[in-house]
Amino acid sequence: MKIRLDKYLCDMQVGSRSQVKDAIKKGKVLLNQNVCKANDTKIDPAIDLVFYDGKELVYQTLYYYMLHKPAGLVTATTDKKEPTVMDALRDLPGKNLAPVGRLDKDTEGLLLLTNDGEMAHALLAPKKHVPKTYYVLLEKSLQDVDIRRLEEGIDIGDAKPCLPAKVKAIGALEIELTICEGRFHQVKRMMEKVDNKVCYLKRISFGPLVLDEKLEKGSYRPLTEKEIEALKNRA
Repeated sequence: MKIRLDKYLCDMQVGSRSQVKDAIKKGKVLLNQNVCKANDTKIDPAIDLVFYDGKELVYQTLYYYMLHKPAGLVTATTDKKEPTVMDALRDLPGKNLAPVGRLDKDTEGLLLLTNDGEMAHALLAPKKHVPKTYYVLLEKSLQDVDIRRLEEGIDIGDAKPCLPAKVKAIGALEIELTICEGRFHQVKRMMEKVDNKVCYLKRISFGPLVLDEKLEKGSYRPLTEKEIEALKNRA
């Protein structure tokens, strides 16, 4: 599929439409090793080579990032009062990036951000039951009866009880909790129903995507091709 050269450069976030046209006019853009000064030139991104200021551009429209969300950021694209997760991803390639699902302001861990709206919608569809695993530090130890209630599907006061969860004890006060829904404050409400309290919460996986241990809080990286393929298959 052929597109205009100026649109190609805008999609690659070289600049605004007027800035791109100015760059083309000044001879800063090479098309197949030749200076191209016609902004309406039609190109095939799969075949033609485009250089801007001596750097080859590789055309891409869909972007996928893994963020190790720190506490204190709101999971939103914009907020008038609070800093958002998008503030941690400033100046990244990719238009219309948005978080897939949400983590509470005080919750840390894995957050997927993409502009692939179709995949994001599929991953969040209730019928998909995409599993999400959290590391949970509790105020007190869970009793066997509490674990059974969580794994059977606990009632947290919504129209329907939660779907069955998976609980893995990893310490006296620590568990890994896997759920396949995304209800409001769900993990905290589940723990309250078994007379407990969440002291710290961190998401460590989302579907087939696992938080990269090398990512420090507030850091991000593009997903690998293998990770993207796994997410698409899950969606």
